[in-house]
Amino acid sequence: MLITETFHDVQTSYGTTLRIYVYSPKIAGYPQAKFPGVILYSEIYQVTGPVRRFGQRIASEGYVVVAPAIYHNFMGPEALPYDVQGTDIGNEYKIKKPLESYDEDNKLCCDLLFQLPQFDGKRVGSTGMCLGGHLAFRALLDKRVTCATCFFPTDIHSRTLGLGQDDNSLERVSKELGNNQEMVLIFGTADTHVDPEGRDLIRKTLRDHGVKFTFLEILAAQHAFIRDEFSKGRFDSAITQSCLGFLFEQFNRKLRIDLGEFVDDNTPLEHVC
Repeated sequence: MLITETFHDVQTSYGTTLRIYVYSPKIAGYPQAKFPGVILYSEIYQVTGPVRRFGQRIASEGYVVVAPAIYHNFMGPEALPYDVQGTDIGNEYKIKKPLESYDEDNKLCCDLLFQLPQFDGKRVGSTGMCLGGHLAFRALLDKRVTCATCFFPTDIHSRTLGLGQDDNSLERVSKELGNNQEMVLIFGTADTHVDPEGRDLIRKTLRDHGVKFTFLEILAAQHAFIRDEFSKGRFDSAITQSCLGFLFEQFNRKLRIDLGEFVDDNTPLEHVC
């Protein structure tokens, strides 16, 4: 499926301009075609080449993808380089940005989707990597977001996102998720950013609150394995392709099909071989 690319500049309550990149499917002969929506959150470097290509990949499967440049509080929409200086700046801005500004960005992305003529006006999914995985997770606090696929989300276990470094993402998402919302969380066992104890905390907290989730821990996968540039030598194409299967299974089921309201079926499962 062919795609188009553009962007919208949206004003925020902080007096800044949020640039939201838009990747849309295009089907020849069907100019009025409409598609489900996806919010794509970037890592700490804003919308880099790997993030853009990730958005293009999702759009090519028939989704309108919006990707915000999240550091509008401090800089323009340009991407930070994958080097020491870019990493330091990205990590600095990540904890200087108010948590409320992250949430406003999410609202503005949802609002934009519902204004786009190619959006079907129904359900929204979210995804992202690293910091973006956390923001995709937190995006579920907006009930317009039905599902999230979060790639190695950072800081959820440590509550260190945003100004003050004391976010409430795990607590709020665990308690506030609706019956029709669900998530996929994907980590690598060689991820040095989220240790085994942190992954255990996330999984147990979600389970204890009855959240609908899929939790993957991929053997020997490193942090940022989906980043298709060899800036740090972590990219694993085979693992990335496998994980995209989980993303599209969730998005196709939750965003394309009108499932109606959730009805809890308490019928015990039959134990058979």
